[in-house]
Amino acid sequence: MNKIVTPLLAAALALLPAAANAASPLEGLWRNPKGSVVVRIAPCGQQLCGRVVQANSKARSKAAEGGTDHLVGTTLLSNITPIGANRWKGRVFLPKQNTHATGNLRLAGRQLTVQGCLLLVVCKDQTWVKVS
Repeated sequence: MNKIVTPLLAAALALLPAAANAASPLEGLWRNPKGSVVVRIAPCGQQLCGRVVQANSKARSKAAEGGTDHLVGTTLLSNITPIGANRWKGRVFLPKQNTHATGNLRLAGRQLTVQGCLLLVVCKDQTWVKVS
């Protein structure tokens, strides 16, 4: 009996790190409502962040007018940490204003509501759709 339990215990322990490092449901590609920007959310150290991987010319132009010269490659979401079931907080970069805001994220299926608040008073949100 002990010869069977030991290998099973070893196999179970080998699976623990994989479970602990399981991917967040936020990870992947997300498209904004207008389809003008695609953001990849992925690990950045111990937290998650979201970087622009694709942007159409209109989005790039509007960002440049606001002072963000290179929209593709820009980190829009940073310091993403969980705060509850399907909820996260972090920082949101607003390229058109070239500033950071307090961020809240809510996941519902394949839709992610991203909210940015300046001075905790003026808030705006968008619902992004997961593309992969």
